[in-house]
Amino acid sequence: MAINLEVPKKHRQLIDQAHQVAMNMLRPISRKYDIAEHEYPKELDMLAAMIDGLAESGASEGAGAAGVRRDSSEDDGKVRNGSNLASVTSVAEMCWGDVGLLLSMPRQGLGNSAIASVANDEQLERFAGKWASMAITEPSFGSDSAAISTTAVLDGDEYVINGEKIFVTSGERSDCIVVWATLDKSLGRAAIKSFVVEKDTPGVKVERLEEKLGIRASDTAVITFTDARVPKENLLGSPEINVEQGFAGAMATFDNTRPLVAAMAVGCARAALDLTRDLLKEAGVEVDYDKPANLQSAAAARFLQLEADWEAGRLLTLQAAWMADNRKPNSLEASMAKAKAGRVGSDVTLSCVELCASVGYSETELLEKWARDSKILDIFEGTQQIQQLIIARRLLGLSSAELK
Repeated sequence: MAINLEVPKKHRQLIDQAHQVAMNMLRPISRKYDIAEHEYPKELDMLAAMIDGLAESGASEGAGAAGVRRDSSEDDGKVRNGSNLASVTSVAEMCWGDVGLLLSMPRQGLGNSAIASVANDEQLERFAGKWASMAITEPSFGSDSAAISTTAVLDGDEYVINGEKIFVTSGERSDCIVVWATLDKSLGRAAIKSFVVEKDTPGVKVERLEEKLGIRASDTAVITFTDARVPKENLLGSPEINVEQGFAGAMATFDNTRPLVAAMAVGCARAALDLTRDLLKEAGVEVDYDKPANLQSAAAARFLQLEADWEAGRLLTLQAAWMADNRKPNSLEASMAKAKAGRVGSDVTLSCVELCASVGYSETELLEKWARDSKILDIFEGTQQIQQLIIARRLLGLSSAELK
């Protein structure tokens, strides 16, 4: 099956619309909500309503938190460019505008992507219209999701959840939270499941909001769960503990969301490259694409290197989404895209600050903001080091116990 990573014709209108939104709605308020941390960007309500309207009309393919959901139709050998490819390309365009504002979009959280990817049809219908955040990390661990100590104990028709979650994106503003918890700590990774917990559930409390380096428009919360009772129908995926399958069921969620985070990094880095190219030109440094880098100025040569790295991240991101559209396992490719795009995003944005010197470091332009925003994209949904570990395990055919 051949892969063509040109933007499909049917997606071009959506991508153009996303670019217009990024340029005309997000960029103008970008600095405002970076400074006014924790203040809700009310301008996003109209944009969210537009996306909801597209969804209801059936014309929204790829607009919003579609997640990475496999097409269940028969494999007829045809190449598909579906909602996953549309999602990553439109998300990249929106993050060309502002990453923090994209993460603040109502009903477009990473929890929504998880629900869209793994919920059954009944759950999809029941949670439609909800804004869902995602709660995985705890005070006792960061990257090792298998160390989860939040518990979910079945009591009749409900699970009773107890624990504390930190760094919950949109934790205060969301309607519900996708919470990772263990059914039985003694059974290890296999017992970890995810639950949709409504925010008004007794025992659920937002303890505080974090002050952050970047994505300041987005609220990041600490949330505690004290005997929070959740209907057993709110468990995403199978309630069975399959020790042979291990952690694979829960971790599949990351295969769904990592390409989206990679796309965020791609979009933010491209914003920095576009502006830096213009600023270099104003300073008399012309980037010549027909001339070898070693025959150009140091600044132009460095810029060409950054663009090449960025292109590699973009192509890996498109590949991971394309594979999902065509029902191919993409766990390795999702981690490769996240690792490459996350690292490139930080490298590109910070290097653009350096190339533009005092202009890059000051608040007269958004370059310094993009450098701050992009760092989180190399951290959440699995750090750079974790992605490289996953990639090594996949390539070498080793388990997590064999390669730590």
